[in-house]
Amino acid sequence: MYNIAINKRLIMRQITNTILMIRPVSFRMNEQTAVNNYYQKVLESLTPETVQFKALQEFDDFVEKLKAVGVNVIVINDTNDTDTPDSIFPNNWISFHENGDVALYPMFAENRRLERREDILETLEDLGYQIDNVVDYTSAEEEKIYLEGTGSLLLDRVNGKAYCALSPRADEDLLIEFCEDFEFTPVSFVANQTLNDKRLPIYHTNVIMCLGEKFSVICLDSIDDKKERKEVIKHLKEDKKEIIAITEEQVNSFAGNMLQVLGNNEERYIIMSNAAFESLTNQQINQIQKHGKILYSSLDTIEACGGGSARCMMAEVFLPKNN
Repeated sequence: MYNIAINKRLIMRQITNTILMIRPVSFRMNEQTAVNNYYQKVLESLTPETVQFKALQEFDDFVEKLKAVGVNVIVINDTNDTDTPDSIFPNNWISFHENGDVALYPMFAENRRLERREDILETLEDLGYQIDNVVDYTSAEEEKIYLEGTGSLLLDRVNGKAYCALSPRADEDLLIEFCEDFEFTPVSFVANQTLNDKRLPIYHTNVIMCLGEKFSVICLDSIDDKKERKEVIKHLKEDKKEIIAITEEQVNSFAGNMLQVLGNNEERYIIMSNAAFESLTNQQINQIQKHGKILYSSLDTIEACGGGSARCMMAEVFLPKNN
């Protein structure tokens, strides 16, 4: 079994050319997630209609930039049938894997559970993607246990590791169950941020950490426990990842919320928001550019109201395609 797992890992890819994105119809600040997502803000100067208009404009501009460099973006329209203000962040409820597996995740906010749509899987199958098995963890919601997809899980698909900042939205036991099912080794820790002079858990791992083929952007200062911090560093170094450290202040500009993708001719791109890019130092930019071209887009409204950024908007599709 050990050799089989190693052989499987040899053909795994860390990054993909294909991204699923959900075009919003009623985007706003979600009051149900704001209780532990401290990045969300109410834009009192804007009407709900203006917030939706601006978010849609940011979304469409972002998609066009991705497509322009050759990223295969599958855009699915949200529906007005349900109240889903955070539908623009699909990576929290679903993940796609190279063996044809799909994972569905338990969500903290009740209205976010409405984002799960079977027709999205049917659309992917219609486009020729192969779905062999759906691993459904959503029954954990009944026990108030959550693990919010690749928001909570930073997957090193090649080396078989799952980095996870434990929080009210990332349960350790469920992390271990996921890792057993998908053959990952868990690397768990607690990441905090300062709010009103208190250290409080950061709601999603991908706010403070990005994992690429040969690098990791990470806010090590958010991992208060020195042993946990050393353990994370050890795993990254043994897998030969260049560590690009960012500050807590840069995390507030979503500098940790990046994603490496493939564009035309296997060109590597590092995707982020305009706010994230502007927060970086020249040295950090030079470090990142060794691993791909930087592509950024203005997501100010989405970041302010949604408390998420570029990476949260993209669900990577690793599914095999039918011949």
